Amino acid sequence: MLEFYSASARIVNSRRAMAECLESALGEDSQDCDLLVIHASMGHRFAELLEEARRLAPSARIVGSSCCGVVGREGVSESMKDVAVMAVRGAEHIHVAHVDDLYGHNAFEKSVELAEQLARSGAPVNMVYFLASGIDIDDNRCIEGLESVLGPEVTIFGATSADNMKGIASYQMVDETVYEHAAFAVGFSDPTLEVVTQATHGFVAVGDPLIVTRADGNRILELNGKPAWQEYTARLQLPPDATCGDTIPIGALAERLDPELAAEYGNEHILRVVTKRDDDGTMHYATTCPEGTALWLTVRDEERIFDDMDRMMGHVVARGVGREVVAVFHADCLARGRYLFNRVMKEELVERMQFPLSGDGAVPPWIGMYGFGEFARLGGANTYHNYTTALYVLYRDAG
Repeated sequence: MLEFYSASARIVNSRRAMAECLESALGEDSQDCDLLVIHASMGHRFAELLEEARRLAPSARIVGSSCCGVVGREGVSESMKDVAVMAVRGAEHIHVAHVDDLYGHNAFEKSVELAEQLARSGAPVNMVYFLASGIDIDDNRCIEGLESVLGPEVTIFGATSADNMKGIASYQMVDETVYEHAAFAVGFSDPTLEVVTQATHGFVAVGDPLIVTRADGNRILELNGKPAWQEYTARLQLPPDATCGDTIPIGALAERLDPELAAEYGNEHILRVVTKRDDDGTMHYATTCPEGTALWLTVRDEERIFDDMDRMMGHVVARGVGREVVAVFHADCLARGRYLFNRVMKEELVERMQFPLSGDGAVPPWIGMYGFGEFARLGGANTYHNYTTALYVLYRDAG
C-alpha cells in the first residue's frame, strides 16, 4: 500500500531547505522513498533542490514545479523561499511519465504520449496526478489526451505551475532536470485508495460579457471585433501596455455553466485566467475558446469565498465517512482569502480546509501550491479550473 509523508519549510538556502523537509517528513529514512513531489517558490535554485533530493533519496523518482507559495501541514507560506514536499513509499503502485515541449497547439498529442507511457506500465492506474506548464497550454486538450488512452473514469487531479504571478515563465522538474514547457503524470495504482476531488471559487460575474469574435484553439485574437488584449485591458480600465502580471489578480474571466453543473459547483460560472499575450494583442487562454463564447469580468466576493469553502468541505468530509484520510494534495489561487492590509490573507481559509480533515488535532500529510490553475472533477468529469481552491483527498477504508 502507498504511504505518504509531507513537510514544508521557508529557508533561503535551497539545499538546506530540501534537507530539512526530507528530515522532517521521513526522519533518518529518506533513502527509503520511492517518489518525491516538490513545490518551490521562484526564489529557489531548482537545480540545487533536485541535487539535494537525489543525494538524500537516491532511488526516488522526483517531480516538482515552481509556484507562488505553498501549503503544508505546517500551514501556509507565501515567501520567495518556500518549499513543500510529499514523499511516497510503495514503488509497485507508483508510475511516472513526462513529456517536454508541450504548448497550446500540441497539448492533445503530448498528453496522449504521456498517457501511453503510463499505460505501458501495465498497472491498473485509477488516478493520475498531473502537472503542466501554467503558461501557453490548452488544459482541456490535455484532459482529452489523457482520457483518450486511460479513459474518463480515471480521475485526473493536479495543477499548472506558476511564477510569482507575472505570467513570464514557470518551471517543472523531473528527476535531475528543470523544464519550462514540460508536463508530468504520476499514476497511482493502489486499489485501496480513492481520490475525492472538488473545487470552488466564490467570484461573481459582473457587467456585460465580452464576446469572442475570432479565436484559434486556446488563442483569443479578437473580443467584440477588436484586438483581444486591447479590449480586455480597456474593460479592466488598464492601459493596453499592461502586463499579464497586472491583469491576473483582477482579471478573472467567467464562462457560464449549464444549470446542472452550476448547482453542483455552487456558482453559475467557471473562471479562466490569461497568462500570456502576444504583441499583436492575441491572448493565450487556459482552454479552447470557440468563437461566440461570452466572457464576463468578475469580482471576488469575500463572504461567498468562505461560505462556498465551508460548503465544499461539507461535501468532501461526507464522502469520507468511515474512511481514513491518507494524504491531501491541494492547488490554490492567491486571489482567495481575506483582503487585509493591502494583501490577501490565506491563513483562515487554509484552517477551514485542514481542520475538518484532521484527526486528533493532527493534519494529514498535505502538499499544496499556489499556481495558475487546478484540475478537479465537476459533473463527474475531469475538469480544468482557475482561481479556485481545489482539494484532492486520498481516502482508504478504515481497518
